[in-house]
Amino acid sequence: MRNYKIEIRWAFIFIGSLLLWMLLERLAGLHDEHIDMHQYLTNLYAIPAILLYVFALLDKRKHFYNGEMSYKQGFISGLIITLIVTVFSPLTQLLVSNVITPDYFTNVIEYSLESGYYSSMAEAKAQFNLENYIIQSTVGAFIMGLVTTAIVAIFTRKKSTTKMV
Repeated sequence: MRNYKIEIRWAFIFIGSLLLWMLLERLAGLHDEHIDMHQYLTNLYAIPAILLYVFALLDKRKHFYNGEMSYKQGFISGLIITLIVTVFSPLTQLLVSNVITPDYFTNVIEYSLESGYYSSMAEAKAQFNLENYIIQSTVGAFIMGLVTTAIVAIFTRKKSTTKMV
């Protein structure tokens, strides 16, 4: 447990940032009056998400590996963060859907029908519901976390600068 203190901390920072992002989206009207822009602007969260992984792996390199870290060590660290975020994804989605923006599904269903994205209420409801979003957020957290980890670990690795004589 002690070996993974940094990963646990960064996983919860990541979860907190995601909840804050969802709150900001709701306050900006992206879950109601500007819902037409939601599908585009929500993807901007990728920027802070990637930065959080960079900061997490740099933190691990500096404070656990004494300034040196291999790709494998960075990848494992990022994978642990990803697994924690993935495990908490259903709870995170429940908080978003029930506390932060409880009217989102109603609003997005209405918008998808008005815009012609879906032609029937049944189709829209099949897509936009808590169960489906829990599945999507859990699978998405794992896949995106894995991809982000694989890439960020390349840029945060650092070999020893001391030469053996």
